[in-house]
Amino acid sequence: MSTSSMSAMVLNRYGEDAPFESATLPRPQVSAGQVVVRIAATSVNTIDTMIRQLGQEELPIAPDLPAVLGMDFAGTIEEVGEGVTGFAPGDEVYGCAGGLTDLKGSLAEYMLADARLIAHKPRSLSMRDAAALPLVAITAYEGLTRAGAGTGDKVLVHGGAGGVGHVAVQLARHLGCEVYATGSGEHQRELIEGFGATAIDFKTQSVDDYVNQHTDGAGFDVIFDSVGGPNLINSFNAVKLNGQVATTMSLAELDMTPAHFKGASLHVIFMLIPMIHNVGREVHGTILSTLAEIIDSGALTPLVDDNRFALADVGKAYAHLTSGKAVGKVVVDVEG
Repeated sequence: MSTSSMSAMVLNRYGEDAPFESATLPRPQVSAGQVVVRIAATSVNTIDTMIRQLGQEELPIAPDLPAVLGMDFAGTIEEVGEGVTGFAPGDEVYGCAGGLTDLKGSLAEYMLADARLIAHKPRSLSMRDAAALPLVAITAYEGLTRAGAGTGDKVLVHGGAGGVGHVAVQLARHLGCEVYATGSGEHQRELIEGFGATAIDFKTQSVDDYVNQHTDGAGFDVIFDSVGGPNLINSFNAVKLNGQVATTMSLAELDMTPAHFKGASLHVIFMLIPMIHNVGREVHGTILSTLAEIIDSGALTPLVDDNRFALADVGKAYAHLTSGKAVGKVVVDVEG
């Protein structure tokens, strides 16, 4: 393969059974404000699987075909474009910068990335672990900070063993909160408690039960709902008067009456907005730099699924995530 081309896995059609196919594509050329990154690893997020399944008709953010998906990545900068400061060839970086609209994704040997959407990789993490974090960690950080979570607050994380939830639990702990998290089964309980939170089994405990047990009936100061949809009603019922609810999933028709009578504030977290609309992209770079400091201090560790997938196996990686059997983030090793 010439130095002007690269290997990638592409979709030539959309659909639940659409195969990822190997392709040789032109290597990206650096442009102003951008960097070219040699991809070491990328992770699979639920939004990636939705784009593959639904395509542009149902998800307008899906890229044109043939499509290179993959939002999260960790890798090494190869080239730096005009006007880019703070980065140099050889720097190890991580970010969430492609795989939708006209932004080529990370399921390739090289990727063109807006320098505002990346940060230096946490020194204490491998490429594989760093690639697991950008989308979920930015989402968790935005949710908790918008809701004003801080020292002494009682925070409830719905879905505390999930991709976003397990990060939200750790970040809430870092912010000095008293953290509770919902899950089900022994394994999720162990994970949640391992991250320093009190586990609540939503299958065996009612909302009233755990609100009375852990808040004397007053409700939680902040609720981070990574489940969303119909579960938002549980969040409204569990939040305190004038409390804060942040959610990553508000695609639902709900009766907002419980939120109204509590004066609850609802924060909708859709972290892809800067990528889609090219608005406020530098905020993501700043958050990723802050997260790297938190990670290197030992306060945040990603949970990564044990299964290993090479770039050619990306279809299997997507199937593993959608099967519901993944434990933590599913990562694809692009290099090696």
